[in-house]
Parts: sequence; C-alpha cells; structure tokens
Amino acid sequence: MTSSRPYLIRALYEWISDNGMTPYILVDAEYENVVVPTQYVDKGKIVLNISLSAVENLTLGDSAVELDARFSGKSMRVYAPAQSVLAIYARENGKGMVFGEEDGGDDNDPPPPPEKHDPVKPNRPKLHVVK
Repeated sequence: MTSSRPYLIRALYEWISDNGMTPYILVDAEYENVVVPTQYVDKGKIVLNISLSAVENLTLGDSAVELDARFSGKSMRVYAPAQSVLAIYARENGKGMVFGEEDGGDDNDPPPPPEKHDPVKPNRPKLHVVK
C-alpha cells in the first residue's frame, strides 16, 4: 500500500488554512535528497512556514513537498520528500499531526511470519456441518 503521509499533509494543510491559521511543517533536514537552507537547520530539523502568503509555487505532491521561498532575501527552491516531513501543524495553536516512523507505506514490506501453534496446547474445536 502507498504511504498515507502525502494525503494527510494535504488534508491538514487545507484544514489549517481553512481555519485562518498558518501551516508549518517540521522537516528532517538530514533525510536523503532534502534541499533546505542549511543555515536554519537546528539539530537536524527545520521548521518551514508553508502558507501561501509565505511561499510561491507550493506543491504538496505524492512524493514530495516543493516550494519557492525567500531566506534572508535570497530566493531558494525547497524540496522535502514526503517521508522527511515529520509534522504539520498550525503555528497559532500547535494543532496538527506528528508522523511516526511506521508510516512507510512500502509495497515491499515482508509479509508477517506465519503463526506457530504451540504443540502443548490443543487446537480449538472446529464446527462441522452434519447432514
């Protein structure tokens, strides 16, 4: 199954914006292929204001969040793979969602191991149709 994270990011972005709040995302700046201004990274993470008044060309895609923003007067293209987004929340009240690491959505996850029956415990009785 695909990851639910991009869908949740889009839904929460809309919910936060519709309520007149400012959507922020917390990004793992050390995640592979992340492009953010490194001078604003703190402890491997960066908080970005992604409101339409703060950014241009915002794309909340299935694979990444992309936007153009100005940092210290310099324009920069920001790229954050969806899995690098750790949280999305409203600046004003902190309401939103923190994503757990288990939300990988990887189609290549191994199947769960088969259940093992304890030979000491008898199996539960089974119903049979009798004619």
